[in-house]
Amino acid sequence: MLRQFLHLPRNDLLRDRIYRRLWTSILISSFGAQITLLALPLTAAVLLHATPSQMGILTMMETLPFVLLSLPSGVWLDRVKKLPIYIWGEVAISLAVFSVPVAWYFNMVNMPLLYVVGFVIGAVNTTAGSAAQIVLTQIVPRERLVEAHAKNALATSGAEIGGPAAAGMLVKLLSAPLALCADALLLLSSAAILRGIRVDEIRKPAQDAHFWRDLKEGVQFVFREPLLLSLAAAVGLWELCYNAALVVQILFATRVLGFSEQAVGFSYMGIGLGSIFASFVGHRVSQRIGPGPCMILGMIICGIGWSALAVAPVGPLGDFAFILMLICYSIGGVFIFINFLALRQSVTPEPMLGRMTSTMRWLIVLPAGPGALLGGWMGEHISLRSALAFAGITVLAGAFFAWRHKRIRELRKLPEIRQQHTD
Repeated sequence: MLRQFLHLPRNDLLRDRIYRRLWTSILISSFGAQITLLALPLTAAVLLHATPSQMGILTMMETLPFVLLSLPSGVWLDRVKKLPIYIWGEVAISLAVFSVPVAWYFNMVNMPLLYVVGFVIGAVNTTAGSAAQIVLTQIVPRERLVEAHAKNALATSGAEIGGPAAAGMLVKLLSAPLALCADALLLLSSAAILRGIRVDEIRKPAQDAHFWRDLKEGVQFVFREPLLLSLAAAVGLWELCYNAALVVQILFATRVLGFSEQAVGFSYMGIGLGSIFASFVGHRVSQRIGPGPCMILGMIICGIGWSALAVAPVGPLGDFAFILMLICYSIGGVFIFINFLALRQSVTPEPMLGRMTSTMRWLIVLPAGPGALLGGWMGEHISLRSALAFAGITVLAGAFFAWRHKRIRELRKLPEIRQQHTD
């Protein structure tokens, strides 16, 4: 049997059939996401010769739905079953990415279409992504959430090892638009696996449902919880820096370092290597130094990667710096998010999870759009290196201030759920 082959410990989460099914779905959809992660921007950068500003707009279009839809979707999610939303979200993204190769076949692919696809992906992720995070809390005990997020990161990491290389080869052999067909098929497979999951859900009684009151309660819950606000500030700053760097990194690889599409794909395997390492050690590091310090360490690692690439020369050192940046980003990102997700879920009562999740996602993604636009503007009007330097220096400064903030620095274990505030 598979679990005997893997020699899983007796109490390993993957021994649970329901969680194992969820984990498998995450692995498959993450593999497809790696294809889109490369194929969509490569379609813009190589096929359509997009400018840095256009790349910034494309990235912003994927984050804009979080700003527009996060809060109302949180109220809605607390009233409905989350698993069906998660499943249909996979299907919707599959259809969105499939529209690109169809448009390419009819010679109709252009930047406005990619903007629309990016917006649709972001809109679905706003709702289905929040639903997916809540489904995890319905399957896994709260005291094992950090472990679960680490294992989920491991599934994502496995996809990040093989996904970019496969994506690069698909782009090289078929073209970037056609490579997106593979993601569409993988997402449909993920949705089929999720259909086999059964969870017990607590929903708000219909007679107690009042949209604006519920929305207000969710926002107030977050703003009255100092820990959630501190986490949102730290991760929001990271999102700003990440998106500023994300906008220019493929342009930097292809136009400054001279990478081919396939070379970009193989380089992105660095994300998988870093993520797998971080997934194995992240839970242990968090237990040893605490969730708060582990998040700060993640910010520092990301800052080092972006800063190093900003000053790297063209040539072998530059190629190495690009791969190092991807490894640092993945390690740092895992360290940040396995703790961030577990911390915010650990202090939130289950009936409030949908609104808390959406409010927190709204807060942290709010800076992402400006970060993408700023990175694109800097890349076009100053230099691609300037956007990377901005991301690196700013996130390192954020880590310094987070360390000086006792609420994060002294956070050594997951806190207990606090009573919900009501007026």
